[in-house]
Amino acid sequence: MTETNQAWGHGLATYDLRGNILDVWFRGPKLGAAPVTDELWVVPRELDALVGEDDRRLVKTGVVRTESDLTQPVSSVEDAYLRLHLFSHLLVKPNSINLEGLIAQLPIVAFSSIGSIALDDLDQLRPQLTRAGVVIHAIDKFPRLLDYVTPKKVRIADASRVRLGAYLSPGTTIMHEGFVNFNAGTLGASMVEGRISQGVTVDDGADIGGGASIMGTLSGGGKERITIGKRALLGANSGIGISIGDDSVVEAGLYVTAGTKLNLLSEAGVTSLKASELSGVPNLLFRRNSMTGQVEALSRSGAGVVLNKDLHP
Repeated sequence: MTETNQAWGHGLATYDLRGNILDVWFRGPKLGAAPVTDELWVVPRELDALVGEDDRRLVKTGVVRTESDLTQPVSSVEDAYLRLHLFSHLLVKPNSINLEGLIAQLPIVAFSSIGSIALDDLDQLRPQLTRAGVVIHAIDKFPRLLDYVTPKKVRIADASRVRLGAYLSPGTTIMHEGFVNFNAGTLGASMVEGRISQGVTVDDGADIGGGASIMGTLSGGGKERITIGKRALLGANSGIGISIGDDSVVEAGLYVTAGTKLNLLSEAGVTSLKASELSGVPNLLFRRNSMTGQVEALSRSGAGVVLNKDLHP
């Protein structure tokens, strides 16, 4: 087993009064085998200082030491959170580690402005939480990325739209309506105004237009991993169920699934085929003929979209 197939870290776990782990924050997860020295057992000072009880949430916090074999299914809550942190710290890329069992291991909890709260305690605590101005952000298995990790040189307009486990490369901008799921994200500077679903990667220089949607494996139920190529553009309110190659464009409002019947226009004439046969092919324009309603694909020359450098840190 190579070092990239192993990970470890010290985390601050939140426990409810029944002893269940609600979430875990890993300050600095690491790839590789856990050290055989005392390093694994020495609690980092910043975590040790946070250990204790929080009566506001009916929880206590403690340090966990977690080791993961990234080739094996997820075995615990702390293992699940460690793997999500690995993505968001850019230590592993989407679709590169085993995530079998991850969703099943994650508990549903209330994520609030003061931390995680067990659902069984929420109604009891609500009056005092309301009085204290505490806000419940979500009841979910996945928390917000920004509550656990600060991505470098990234803009996120609405923190609730990006989950822990998102992989965001420097230069990425996520606008208010953009969404990035876990095990998904950007491999370079990109503009995201649409939806990047689980398992999807967007390459450098691409633009996911407002309201655009990319079908992921969770919603689609399949195993096809969709990628968006370099400098590709998904027009506003478009959608895809196939990979889009470098320098390609999908017209605004057009949804192209793997089974979409389209006409490929070329110098040789017109060829009818399924969109899946063009998955990942570069330098294509996908459009709908405004006269006939037929979906068409044709070759385009030159580079694709050019991002405004002022919008990408």
